Amino acid sequence: MPVTVLLVDDEPLVRAGLRAVLEAQPDIEVVGEAADGAAVIPLVRQLRPDVVAMDVRMPLLDGIEATRAVVRTVQDPPKILVVTTFENDEYVYEALRAGADGFLLKRARPAEIVHAVRLVAEGESLLFPAAVRALAAEYGNNAARAAMERAALTEREAAVLRLMARGLSNAEIAAELVVGTETVKSHVSAVLGKLGARDRTQAVIAAYESGFVAPA
Repeated sequence: MPVTVLLVDDEPLVRAGLRAVLEAQPDIEVVGEAADGAAVIPLVRQLRPDVVAMDVRMPLLDGIEATRAVVRTVQDPPKILVVTTFENDEYVYEALRAGADGFLLKRARPAEIVHAVRLVAEGESLLFPAAVRALAAEYGNNAARAAMERAALTEREAAVLRLMARGLSNAEIAAELVVGTETVKSHVSAVLGKLGARDRTQAVIAAYESGFVAPA
């Protein structure tokens, strides 16, 4: 089955460019488009895309609020890939905090766009650039640190979280720790559960905000 994608951007040329790049791939299908975040919820419920490629800044409902609405109101929500112009934009970070799963620059090369969609759809790696990691560290606070302490991660879970923060996939973490991928999946699930995180992105944000992981 192909990865299905919903494109959300107020610029028709951007949507057309993304559609052309993605539909050139045999394993990706663009199932719909929207010009504003206000149209996302009904389209997600109707089309059930695997991935929503979402612009951050839009006139009526921006990508942050649209992402938050999808995560909160849609059962089994799709993966959300933030698409933006500037990698160090605080809007990007807020979208990730709201529940987005990855990050893509509009100036990315076609191969990078395709890779980003596939990576986010798989859900086992992160698109979390250095500039956004630095922003996450700046948002550090005592509440985040206290939450990390309450999580009481085991030594192996802590190691897995640090590798997740580096963007490693389950297979790469397994190779790094010399364990099986099923073991890694169990540790990842435990980390998400203890941190109350919806996915890997939210867990990594918690790691940076708490100071558990420092930006390189």
